[in-house]
Amino acid sequence: MAETMSAPRDRRLTPARPDLAAATLQGVVDAPRFVEGEVRRVFADVAPLRRLPRPDGMLDTEALYGETVTAFEDDIEGWSWVQLGRDGYVGYMPTIAIGPLGPAPTHKVRALRTFLFPGLDIKLPPVATLVTGALLHVRDIRGKFAVTDRGAVPAAHVMALDETAPDYVDVAAGFLGTPYLWGGCSSLGIDCSGLVQASLGVAGVQAPRDSDMQEAALGESVDNAGPFRRGDLLFWAGHVGIVEDEATLLHANAHHMMVAREPLGPALERIAAAAGALRTVRRL
Repeated sequence: MAETMSAPRDRRLTPARPDLAAATLQGVVDAPRFVEGEVRRVFADVAPLRRLPRPDGMLDTEALYGETVTAFEDDIEGWSWVQLGRDGYVGYMPTIAIGPLGPAPTHKVRALRTFLFPGLDIKLPPVATLVTGALLHVRDIRGKFAVTDRGAVPAAHVMALDETAPDYVDVAAGFLGTPYLWGGCSSLGIDCSGLVQASLGVAGVQAPRDSDMQEAALGESVDNAGPFRRGDLLFWAGHVGIVEDEATLLHANAHHMMVAREPLGPALERIAAAAGALRTVRRL
């Protein structure tokens, strides 16, 4: 007997609605229509994934330039119901932000931000602003430029897809001062779990999107009482921070409204007062 949507199922990762579901869920959920979906590539600098198909819908997360999504439906209002290739998140994205797959990415952006120029000249007006983790198909390296199918970026700002940063904490520290944005996962605006996901991604570690998913999936549990090590992830209800060293916490937070570095002891007290006691420590 098929499982129905009355059974517990994470709506964030399940491409199923009362009227439509992914073909992969046929026989698993009840829906009047199942579709295969079409894999497309993101062509917006940063594309929002919203909970509802409207501009003021809650921002759940974002997809970066060059990433893939599977589109299950395009509506007449300009919204596509999609699932992200990076972490499986499901929601609504502006249809204009995605297009044909084109050539597969070969490189990713390593800089906090960079520009995509229409030619080999930094005086040309950029056609896109790319952020850490954006994906590119580099056809050639010409002098100081990496040439793509849409233009050129400074070669120093990209690295090969299989290259990784040696220390994800260093990557996270590069985001210091980035404004806090609920649902954000780029250097234009980021939240606590977005910082963890983005930083680990540059270091070659695929991480889930939200803090509760990260708490369940990343590393191994260690004693909440410490001592903590560089790179430990501290989890509270609805929040995650990164231990930079035994005395410092690095995190995107709504208290500072940015990615901030603060003394670990006072931070633990302040966050506990707002969100409850430290719940879990995970060591990668």
